Amino acid sequence: MFKKALAGIGAGALLFGLAACGGGDGGSDGGDDGSLVIGFAQVGAESAWRTANSKSVQDAAEAAGHTLKFNDAQQDQEKQIEAVRGFINQQVDVIVLAPVVETGWTDVLQEAEDAGIPVVLADRGVEAADEDLYVTRLGSDFAEEGRKAGAWAAETFAADADGTKILELQGTTGSAPANDRKSGFFEVLDAEGLNYEIVDSQSGNFTAEEGKAVMETFITTHGLDGIDLLYAHNDEMGLGAIQAIEEAGKVPGQDIQIIIVDGSKAGFQAGVDGKVNYIVECNPAFGPQLMEVVEAVAAGETPEKFTPVEEGVFDATQFEAELPNRQF
Repeated sequence: MFKKALAGIGAGALLFGLAACGGGDGGSDGGDDGSLVIGFAQVGAESAWRTANSKSVQDAAEAAGHTLKFNDAQQDQEKQIEAVRGFINQQVDVIVLAPVVETGWTDVLQEAEDAGIPVVLADRGVEAADEDLYVTRLGSDFAEEGRKAGAWAAETFAADADGTKILELQGTTGSAPANDRKSGFFEVLDAEGLNYEIVDSQSGNFTAEEGKAVMETFITTHGLDGIDLLYAHNDEMGLGAIQAIEEAGKVPGQDIQIIIVDGSKAGFQAGVDGKVNYIVECNPAFGPQLMEVVEAVAAGETPEKFTPVEEGVFDATQFEAELPNRQF
């Protein structure tokens, strides 16, 4: 049932209030050995982070002896909603949802509640109006990730009397990480009184291909002369942007400083190569911790509404030493 060891998850402990809840009454009851049937509606495979996250959850479910019904929505909300309804019809014990975007979940989450199947959000969140329709969310504090990026930018460019010109590559429009990484970043810049200008901000949909295409548009429209900083909401978009910058004859990391969020091997290698200046970590390997949460929920326990995954930040002095530790 509720194991105490959190393999591979640093020191972050689960904080549970052990009050009874009605979730799971309509589930499949799993196996006689306490194993569960879990439906997992994943966003897609749009990045190395997402692939590593899927593998972590799949491996952890197998290690715990649970049956995981996995669905890749290919970043399509309608496909995710269809997958969740399929899990409801199959009467799984717990549904795990990593929502593509924050809005539009009320109906299907209500259907799961009506069926007595608890829903756990993994990684991303949904709008506050739907808070009562899921049990808990395990994942990153995206706003805090944005604040970490903003704190470095505010310190780095504090002495820039002419003002800091910023380009932003946002994640998928309407998604929790895109919304929160943006708000947290600019919250800190404003609080620190940084003199800055948002030259342009567009979605690269969390992919390298779209990140490169949007960066090419930025370069065509604005040029790079005088642009101080690129803030990319994930590694993949940042790496795509680096290609576009190099093809334009500029030096990423020097002619324009770059912040990325995730912390993949490729991202850290770009840092070692001097092409990235700051990395905010977003940890995908929370599968074992997710199994702990799912088991607790299936047992009728009530976790905290949000359980954060521990994450760090890294600058140029740390890239080389940290690179061998990257898991994806």
